[in-house]
Amino acid sequence: MSSVEHAVFRVLRLFRKLPVNPLSIGNQKVIFAEYFKDFDKVEAVKGIFGEKTNEVLSHLKVELSWLGGYMYVDGSDGHLVISKSYLNSGCKTDIYLDLIHELCHIRQFQEGMELFDPRYDYVDRPTEIEAYRYAVEEAKRIGYSNQQIIRYLQTEWMDAEDLQRLVQNIGTLEDPHFKN
Repeated sequence: MSSVEHAVFRVLRLFRKLPVNPLSIGNQKVIFAEYFKDFDKVEAVKGIFGEKTNEVLSHLKVELSWLGGYMYVDGSDGHLVISKSYLNSGCKTDIYLDLIHELCHIRQFQEGMELFDPRYDYVDRPTEIEAYRYAVEEAKRIGYSNQQIIRYLQTEWMDAEDLQRLVQNIGTLEDPHFKN
């Protein structure tokens, strides 16, 4: 984990210990299944949760945040936090794939896995690798090209070497459909 990533997580964890998290003031709270319709019918989501899909999605709380960024699982109680700005202006397919990715983290959290394990860099973290595998498989299923998948995987907190390691860790380079 980089020193910047570690510092950000420490600050966010500190805020969560306060009686009122100042980052949550003014945020809207919704239930996943009511806000994101028909995700219980998505094969990738059923692959993540199995028979518990309807139960999990109908109880999963989503916090729509005024903060910028994308989305993440709140490590204090396992609810999903999504930037309203990202929902309103982001690429809808990327948002869909990010939801698949984050739903995998929800399951991991429910199983007691450490989502932010500081022993690993982001691209080497087992929880990230599994979540990205679900997103990449879904991207392939919906017809994303190899170039679109690489673009989707690239984030501003990854350099080219990190991206290459992530792709290798996901294991998609062995897939003949993924070759550049």
